[in-house]
Parts: sequence; C-alpha cells; structure tokens
Amino acid sequence: MMKLNDLKADLLNRSDVRAEYEALAEEFSIAEALIRARSEADMTQTDVAEKMHTSQSYVAKMEGGQVSPSIKALQRYAAATGSRLKISLER
Repeated sequence: MMKLNDLKADLLNRSDVRAEYEALAEEFSIAEALIRARSEADMTQTDVAEKMHTSQSYVAKMEGGQVSPSIKALQRYAAATGSRLKISLER
C-alpha cells in the first residue's frame, strides 16, 4: 500500500496535476492558516462557530475551502481563535 506522502509526490511529478495544485495554493494557504489558528487555540469548529455567532458547518466550509470568506468573516474567525488577521501581497 502506498503512503499518502508518496502518492502526493508521484502525482506532483505530473505537470498537469502540479499546475492545478499550484493554482489552488492560495486557497490551501487560507485553509491551513484557519485550521492552524483553531488548533493552536485548542478549539473545535463548534467552539469557533459559537464565538463567531455562526454555524459549525460554515466554519467547516471556511476551513475546507468550500466558501470564499469575506475579510469580515476572517476577522471574526481570528478574533474567535485569539488570533490577529494579517494579509500580505507578495511577488
């Protein structure tokens, strides 16, 4: 049985897969940052949702990249997790 990291490496060797993966890099970075902030705050999605005054399913969609959250929603998420929202543009 192939391990997940080996499968990922094999797939990323394909130029078509790598191009799609790189196109989604920004969405992945947002999801990763959200999950990291929640994890570091030792909170569940339900905990975050309660502090944001929203549903757990919306928090799950934010973390899963299924919605494109507004800056206001990101600010509320940051506040709920005791984090600070920082946005940067890079070359």
